[in-house]
Amino acid sequence: MKTPPGLFRRRILATGLAVGLMAAGAGLASAQDYDVLIRGGLVFDGTGAEGRLADVAIKGDLIVEVGDIPQAATAATVVDATGKYVSPGFIDTHSHAAPGIETPELAPAVSVLTQGITTAMINPDGGGPSDLRPQVAAIEAARPGVNVLPMIGHNGVRRAVMGLENRKPTAAELARMQALVRDAMNFGALGMSSGPFYVPGKYSDTAEIVALAKVAAEFPNAFHTSHIRDESSYDIGVLASVAELIEVSRQTGITGVVSHIKMLGPTVWGQSEDAVKMIEAARAEGLSIWGDQYPYAASSTGLSAALVPGWAQEGGGEALAKRLQNPEQRALIREGMVENLARRAGANAVMISSHSADPTLEGLRLDEIARRKLQDPLDTAIDILINGGAGIVSFNMNEKDLELLMKQPWMMTSSDGALVTFGEGAEHPRAYGAYPRKLRRYVIDREVVSMAQAIHSSSGLPAQVFAIPDRGVITPGAYADVLVINPETVRDVATYPTPHAYSVGMDYVFVNGKAAVVEGEVTPERAGRVILRSQ
Repeated sequence: MKTPPGLFRRRILATGLAVGLMAAGAGLASAQDYDVLIRGGLVFDGTGAEGRLADVAIKGDLIVEVGDIPQAATAATVVDATGKYVSPGFIDTHSHAAPGIETPELAPAVSVLTQGITTAMINPDGGGPSDLRPQVAAIEAARPGVNVLPMIGHNGVRRAVMGLENRKPTAAELARMQALVRDAMNFGALGMSSGPFYVPGKYSDTAEIVALAKVAAEFPNAFHTSHIRDESSYDIGVLASVAELIEVSRQTGITGVVSHIKMLGPTVWGQSEDAVKMIEAARAEGLSIWGDQYPYAASSTGLSAALVPGWAQEGGGEALAKRLQNPEQRALIREGMVENLARRAGANAVMISSHSADPTLEGLRLDEIARRKLQDPLDTAIDILINGGAGIVSFNMNEKDLELLMKQPWMMTSSDGALVTFGEGAEHPRAYGAYPRKLRRYVIDREVVSMAQAIHSSSGLPAQVFAIPDRGVITPGAYADVLVINPETVRDVATYPTPHAYSVGMDYVFVNGKAAVVEGEVTPERAGRVILRSQ
């Protein structure tokens, strides 16, 4: 009687014969113990390659094997990924997870994990502290659920040296800002962010940004991401602002990234074609220029940043409130707000997302509030500004621009989302749904980009652009940030009226080899790390 192959293998193992003899005798590789074994999924490896059926094995915090792993292989956790996609964990290139992730309450990062994000790049738009050490210490003490990569922000540095003053720095002040950037890079920041749309960066010129970017560029693989000076037609215009980002790279050699690139407001709809041509020309010149984008046609910012002329924002919210209570200055500020509201597509396009003085306004459009108060919408906005200001969501982008930009091979995905307490405020739904929304709406439903490109733009491409070592790809030796995505169910659930809703379809999420999401449910595991340059 012929010996069954399984029994033959067991007999050979029992005799202690060498692995090579077993393979020769049975024609199979030896069984090997893994911590996690993901079987039978369609693997999109993050490089942009099309998916291929393969198994993925994890041991410790690393991916150790990708391919046809023998059925005899064992693992503590075996995931049947048949009919599902296996992908690298997503890298959020523009995340407002800080300061939330610095707190024990929000450190698990549930709304981040359920999007498939395993690494968040914090301190965008020039924000964050001028000294990263306390921030990093707080994040590590809170035990984050995802990896965190801190940038050093121009606005934070300028604020530490000059406050919120509307002027150029002295030579001594510029030197102090440069020293802060150098210190942050030495500590471990991978790059620098700027936000000349926001106070106090709004009061800087290109030369100031260049001077700080030159310091960052002293470090290998450094980068400069920027919420550009104008995404609309406020002052220099969106195209001139893209040109400024490119000029910073031209003068310093640093990699440049246009943060959450968009054509904001009817006055600039259609200019995406010119922006693409500008970036393509810069890349042809040899410059390393990229973009990132969140998949929504609405933006989110502060009411003052959206509507108030830059000169009137000097000194911050309290100083603005005092100006608005002076009749002469109020009239001047209001005059400047007229065009800015039009740039935002009008009062109906502006929704209050957070207003601590009167939370009942959250979720309401500016025109609706004005009707209730029997006011002109601009006067309603001024009252809100006097009472502490507000966060807003504004509906001001064109889907054609969004889709054209999304198709570009140099475009990365981002969320621009905050990490907030569930149920508080009328948060932009991007905080809960950006990455699943891209997969569902723009890949599966609309076929704007392929699944391979969408995953590449969310994983391998950011890892390449920002030189994040051994992440963003499914390959042996890479860190085991891995997703198992259900293409039938993956989608964003958060909407503008009901933004606090977790996305679905990320059936499994592994962070550094640990299961953070299992069968769609977030686990107590917190395996995130702060990623610093030295690491």
